[in-house]
Amino acid sequence: MSSTEKTNAAGGDKLSMKLLVNSKSQRVLYAEAGKDVVDFLFSLLTLPLGTVAKLIADDSPAAGSVVNLYSSVDKLDDTYICRDNAKDALLRPAGGCESGKLLQLPEAKAPQTTLQIFRCIGTYVPNCRSYVTMVSGTTCGSCGARMTTQAQLVGSVGGAGSPAAAAGAAGFVQRIVTYTVMDDLKIAPMSTISGITILNTFGITDIGSLQEKTVQLGYAEGLEMLKASLQSKTVLTDVFLGKKRKASSP
Repeated sequence: MSSTEKTNAAGGDKLSMKLLVNSKSQRVLYAEAGKDVVDFLFSLLTLPLGTVAKLIADDSPAAGSVVNLYSSVDKLDDTYICRDNAKDALLRPAGGCESGKLLQLPEAKAPQTTLQIFRCIGTYVPNCRSYVTMVSGTTCGSCGARMTTQAQLVGSVGGAGSPAAAAGAAGFVQRIVTYTVMDDLKIAPMSTISGITILNTFGITDIGSLQEKTVQLGYAEGLEMLKASLQSKTVLTDVFLGKKRKASSP
């Protein structure tokens, strides 16, 4: 992303979550997160590969060769593009959802498509009105005449009122509970029993070594979590304790 895009994105709204940290090992055991954070994390699964390539283009180890594909399309002269919107479809693909807005992605250009429907040229047979087609010249199923009269389509297809759009705006999980987000991004509804189970799993016997830490999740942290999720099993530790952990290492 350009420096301007990064600066604008950095000023966006931030989310927060509470980390439980083992101060001895400087590792995050798990995080307590609300709906907004979990919706954001799940929304990473909706990002098209082209969008991911653009976001992580400055981080070669995480990006791999997919960034070269993105760069190749970006640099390719329009002379070699087979249709007008082909480059936009690759560089700014449609996808993602409202929960992913933490990364301040630009709106994808939706392809302009016009749906045409046709009805029978005859109006003297009442049943003719029951038949429509998307192929002009089709034989009417009632009177046998050609269906060439274009009808007016009222409403829209796949607009803001579509089920897909509604699902994206509403997010993915319910707000009625708090969720446990593990260091490797395994997510589940939180309970007292699950918290005890996690401590037993890690063999924690010294409760005094545990510290709570509230962290902010904004554009920079969201981008780092996306990168880390592609190559690490300790995402929360890497993103929120990475520098401190390195400083404490011998």
